Amino acid sequence: MLVITFLSFLILFLFIGLASYFSSQKTTEDYLLAGRSISPALVGLSAIATNNSGFMFIGMIGMTYTSGLSAIWLALGWILGDFIANFIAVKKIQIIGHQKNIQSYGELLASWQGKNFKKIRVLAGFLTLIFLVVYAAAQLKAGSKATETMLDWSASSGIVISAMIILAYSFVGGLRASIWTDVAQSIVMISGMLLLLWVGTHHFGGITNTLAKLQLVSETYMNWFSGTYFEWLLFFSGWVFGGLGVLGQPHIVIRFMTLDKVENVNKMRLYYYFWFLIAFLATIGVGLLTRLAIPESAGFDAELALPTMANQLLPEFLVGMVLAAMFAATMSTADSLILACSAAITKDLLPHKKFNLITTKLITLSILVCATLMALSNNDTVFTLVLYAWGILSSAFVPLILIYAFNKPITEKLALMMIISGPIGYLFWKHSDNSALIYAVALGVMSGLLVYFIGQFQIKRIKHD
Repeated sequence: MLVITFLSFLILFLFIGLASYFSSQKTTEDYLLAGRSISPALVGLSAIATNNSGFMFIGMIGMTYTSGLSAIWLALGWILGDFIANFIAVKKIQIIGHQKNIQSYGELLASWQGKNFKKIRVLAGFLTLIFLVVYAAAQLKAGSKATETMLDWSASSGIVISAMIILAYSFVGGLRASIWTDVAQSIVMISGMLLLLWVGTHHFGGITNTLAKLQLVSETYMNWFSGTYFEWLLFFSGWVFGGLGVLGQPHIVIRFMTLDKVENVNKMRLYYYFWFLIAFLATIGVGLLTRLAIPESAGFDAELALPTMANQLLPEFLVGMVLAAMFAATMSTADSLILACSAAITKDLLPHKKFNLITTKLITLSILVCATLMALSNNDTVFTLVLYAWGILSSAFVPLILIYAFNKPITEKLALMMIISGPIGYLFWKHSDNSALIYAVALGVMSGLLVYFIGQFQIKRIKHD
């Protein structure tokens, strides 16, 4: 029954993706941008499913299992940073994308101010390709953790199955298929988490008894704050910058450009943040429950806490649903990453070449193969891989997007220096303190902004002299 339920959901996602073919306009632009005609509900649900995937349902639960209630500040900081970024830039991104017929993230950065920054476009395309392939590999790997635990499949089996499903519907419908399946996957993801939260709380004697048992895990497990208030402030601020990094993620920003009308931006935000908040709170709740279901032991992989608890508490039919939810979470991001890489190659790295629809699809296939091979060979944790790719892209692009959003003038040379200095700042911090990856995002973003202000000061000084 477990396998049947799991495969049934995968077949459902596949058919939804394939059905997008009948709404496709059979053009390269439609393949990469879904005709810029997507409703606010679909954009909101798709963007949030893409934003929060294996990171939330594997990495986040693993962190909550280990750290306890204080992990909630990760979620709240992330949401706050994401909201600030959305409020500052998303409406402008949607307007510019439609007005200038932009089809890739690199093109957005290169032509935002009405100029043609060719070097910016190529550099953005290169960074997008390199780090989103790593990101996609992390998502494929996250899905394999679920099937490995629940179905006793090899890790490679889950990775290959996920890649084959993504290939099938992405090859047929492109970004439209990705968005349609994201919405279906969003519903299954949130339903699975809420179901497990309800069943787990009931299993441990209701809310009051569950909270009492959690207090007994350790003296600090249910503390709101971990460490001193200064340490908490650093932790929270770091994750605010992590959420702000959404502006540096090509696969998410592109989704905002598919929105049909700028008047619908606020509606899109309503769907986006309602799902965001509910999903993160449910994730924290389930993460806490996993500690009761699976007492800490040496050698246990915390990233397997969710599937392990589901196996213990749910009947096989519902375990299949939870497994499908976890698998869906990873696929909803992986397909978007692969398509963003396709756009980077066809529109940014080789902008002067004309790629027809078939060639674009073949490029998609090649990128997916690379991500799959990387997932099969890489042993890093999902949490680390996602943070690494997210951090580099955030540090490189968020400072420039912010400068654009506030209508500040900039030269191509200064923009290039910002894009390069951000990742340098990120890597410097990461290698000086490997336990504080997210703080490196903050330092990387601030490094890029500092370069801008220093550059502007020098320009004004030269003009004055």
